[in-house]
Amino acid sequence: MSQEPNEEQLVPHEVMPCDHLPPMTYRDLPEAPPTWRKLVGPSILLLGLSLGSGEFVLWPYISYQFGFAVFWACMVGVTTQYFINMEIERWTLATGETAITGFCRLWRGWAPIFLAANVLPWVWPGWASGAATLLTWEIGGSETMRVVYSIVSLLAIGAALTVGPIVYNTVERLQKILIGLVFVFMLIIFALVVDSAHVVDMAVGITNVGFVPEGMELPLLLGALAFAGAGGTMNLVQSDYVREKGYAMGRFAGRLTSPLTGREEVVADIGAHFHQTEENLRRWKDWWRVANREHAISFYLLSVVSLMMLSLIAYSTARSTPGLESGIGFIRAEGQFIGNLHGPFFQHAFHWMGIAILLTTELGLLDACARISTDIIKVNWLRDNQTWTDSRLYFVLLWAQILIGCGIMLLGLVVPGLTQPMVLLVLSASLNGGVMLIYSVLLLWLNNRILGGQLRMPPVRFVVMIWSCAFFGYFTFVTLKNQIPRLFG
Repeated sequence: MSQEPNEEQLVPHEVMPCDHLPPMTYRDLPEAPPTWRKLVGPSILLLGLSLGSGEFVLWPYISYQFGFAVFWACMVGVTTQYFINMEIERWTLATGETAITGFCRLWRGWAPIFLAANVLPWVWPGWASGAATLLTWEIGGSETMRVVYSIVSLLAIGAALTVGPIVYNTVERLQKILIGLVFVFMLIIFALVVDSAHVVDMAVGITNVGFVPEGMELPLLLGALAFAGAGGTMNLVQSDYVREKGYAMGRFAGRLTSPLTGREEVVADIGAHFHQTEENLRRWKDWWRVANREHAISFYLLSVVSLMMLSLIAYSTARSTPGLESGIGFIRAEGQFIGNLHGPFFQHAFHWMGIAILLTTELGLLDACARISTDIIKVNWLRDNQTWTDSRLYFVLLWAQILIGCGIMLLGLVVPGLTQPMVLLVLSASLNGGVMLIYSVLLLWLNNRILGGQLRMPPVRFVVMIWSCAFFGYFTFVTLKNQIPRLFG
């Protein structure tokens, strides 16, 4: 970790705002690794967050109901998210701080706003509920048992995150194993049920830009746009992941460790910056190149492949079963179709693949949500508190979210429909579309006005971020315009 800085090492306010947070210190940018493969990990974790929402549930659900009429929006959404994520990484690579800490340098009011945006949309345990639903199809059980399965899965995920010495390493290992298994089964099932005519239908849908079929509710479309990738505040956790992996200036940040099995490390919540010398700029170009490559392959390419394959599987199977207009019944229809054609083994394999996907997302979501909340609370309100270290705060917030999720599941026993997976997922996704509009605007300001010289956005990425603001702004406005009257009607 760094030594205590002297006055000359502080980054002046003119370079990095320090009205609301302490100034950064100057340090040289570390040398980049020779290949992107040494950086693989953070984008895999982000992929795990996206698999169980847009990839397995929302876009296949839309493909079941409407075919590929709006699949153009899926491709636009995931491509936009690639550029958003890299702008989130840009700030962290240059400063070692999370993007949210950068936002709070501009205005302290962003802290409570992003804390609420991080907690409210994600507190609903829709992924655990979905996994439990699939489990009842496999081993049987009533509605009460579905709630029990959900609670057990939440507690098991919390235990797994708690016992690993380095939290990031635990999450990365678990996600790599689960995602590897998922892709093996996905490829097998795709080969069994999808034919070339279905692929042609998808290609036509991708080119049908701007078309929205009659009868499609806007919250569903906005949610699916947000979840064509990780979505909402979950994209912002990429800052935390690249810091803990040791990308660029994040190498000086420290890591979250288990209070039971880990050795606590000092986490540097306030970042460091570098002078734009010839040597540092050479290293910056190396870091930017390998970080882009890692994210393009580990997140963007695999997200596109999984979105296409899972949507094609739903289109090729569930569309032959009428009367499944709501809920995740279309997933059961997919399994039954596969079983009728290729035997019960593949039907069960499809269901277990779905369970793995949904638990992968719930694992990543619980970790990411606790990380983001920890960062916001520690940096803005408990920065000088020696008792509430980052690691202790993380685990308190993690288990608080788990217990709230368990409470919601229990409440669902007396409030019918509250814990239905599709209800929870669409609610979460719709809230997150507006959040993406807010931080797209902030990233534009942060990375184009605060970062100077060769660290700024190049013109192409600037234009893409303007598009992101317009894209999510339009759908958020239209959704609110349509939904607010219903709330008061």
